[in-house]
Amino acid sequence: MILPGPHLRLLREQLGYTLRDVEIASTRIAARHKNEEFAIPVSRLSDIEIKGFQPSIFRIYSLAVIYRIDIREILALYGVDTSEMPYDLPLAEAPRTHLSKAMEAVPSAQLPVKLDPAFDLRKTTNLGRMIERWGIVGVQQIAPLIKTDFTYGYVGTR
Repeated sequence: MILPGPHLRLLREQLGYTLRDVEIASTRIAARHKNEEFAIPVSRLSDIEIKGFQPSIFRIYSLAVIYRIDIREILALYGVDTSEMPYDLPLAEAPRTHLSKAMEAVPSAQLPVKLDPAFDLRKTTNLGRMIERWGIVGVQQIAPLIKTDFTYGYVGTR
């Protein structure tokens, strides 16, 4: 497993940036946002790459922009896997209903794409046993149903 700092250094070097180049670019980003937290001084970038310091969320943003990578890739380097959000959402149920945007970043979910031909809509059935094939489908709101401790069933018309 490659550590976050050396990985970020490798990205920087592959793009041909020096420590000073990143500092200059991040300073421009900080100026545009009128927030110095986006700036990454050479000494701090060196600490991030060599000493394992964790960058702030603002600096993670700057690094993602400068290195032209998805911010989620940098978060993953630090152990934050945003693809796990669908499975963590049920652990923090909101006391009031509201329109959730938490799943907008999840591009697809694994869903049944083929049911057993013996599936009879008139009979109550354990749905898990009637699925012949699962597939990746671009559906955001039902991803939490994949990895749960529950089983889902179909209540038939009889």
